Parts: sequence; C-alpha cells; structure tokens
Amino acid sequence: MTLADILGPLQQPLVTVLGTPVSWTEVLGFGSGALCVWLVARQHLANWPIGIANNLFFILLFAQSGLYADAGLQVVFISLAAYGWWTWTHGGGPGASVLPVRRTTRTEWGWLLAAGAAGALGLTLLLSRATDSTVPFWDALTTSLSLMATYGQCRKRVESWWLWIAADVVYIPLYAHKELYLTSLLYAGFLALCVAGLRSWNRDLAPARREDAAVPA
Repeated sequence: MTLADILGPLQQPLVTVLGTPVSWTEVLGFGSGALCVWLVARQHLANWPIGIANNLFFILLFAQSGLYADAGLQVVFISLAAYGWWTWTHGGGPGASVLPVRRTTRTEWGWLLAAGAAGALGLTLLLSRATDSTVPFWDALTTSLSLMATYGQCRKRVESWWLWIAADVVYIPLYAHKELYLTSLLYAGFLALCVAGLRSWNRDLAPARREDAAVPA
C-alpha cells in the first residue's frame, strides 16, 4: 500500500456546498480546527495535539488548492506546537506549575513586526516567481500573521489573539475565493472564538496586575 492509497480517500468529495465538492480533508480540518481554538481559549493543554492533527489535514487541503505558503506554514506550526506544548508545561519558571498569561513586551513587538514584514515580503516574491499561486501577497500576509500569532500563543501573550483576528479577517474571503467554502466558514467561527479567547485571557491578566500592584517598589 502506497501513501497515495492512504491519502486518496481523504481527498474524495464527501458533500457539496454551493455546488462545490467538499472533501473529507476539509471536513476533518474543520472539526479539528474548531476544537483546537476552543481549547486554546480555555488554556487547555490538549489544544496542542489536536492542533497538530489539524495541521496535517490542512497540509493536504492547501497543497491541493495552490495555497503553497499556507501548506508550508502547517509544517512550521507542527514544530511550534511542540515548542508551545513544552512551554505551557515547563515555561512558568521556578515555583510555577503553568505558564501565566502576560502582555507582549515592546522588544517582542519590535522584532515580531520586523520579522513579519520581512517574511511577508520575502514570501510574496517567492510565491510570485516560483509557484503558480494566484494570490501570492494574501497567502504570504496570512502566513506571516499566523506565525506571529502562534509565537504569542506559545508564550501566552494576550495580544496573540489580535494577530489571529487580523489573520482571520483576511483568511475568510481568501478561502471563499479559492472555493474552500467550509474552511471559510470555519475561519468565521475561528474569528468568533478568537474574540472569546481574547476576553478570557484578558480576565486572567487582571489578577496578575493586582498582584504586581501589591508588590512594594
């Protein structure tokens, strides 16, 4: 049995939405992605293995649709998920059982924005010249925003939710343009979950602020 024999059934149409076939890959990506974001909003450790499964489904889906940067992004996400999984369990420091929610520092913002801008520019040029992508800039932009957001998620930076929201605002029409209607709908759901996650993590910041204020200078 070859890899194509195993993956073939996942790429077969399951249902039709607005006259467009929807594959098993897209359906499984939909379900695992929604569950992953729901778990992240609740700071549940299981979000990381569920997220890795979601990345594997999306590698197949995006490669089929010519979203090459997004397909490659999933490989990076898997590596970052391993890092995030470790950080959430070991990154709280001495005496801390979990990693606390914190704000992104100015230094972090500086190199994140610089890396994001450079990444978006470099990927746009690469996709324009080396692939048949019809949306090189938008594919590159969402890739850069998603990587920035994932770093923040790994470190439990509350502003990571704003980066995810920005990425989702672009993803929704991008996937609809590529006739990935179920995935576009999924990202509309992601957008709502991101707003809920932002509110939840902001609430967790409040006790930390009170504790900091109580410490004498």
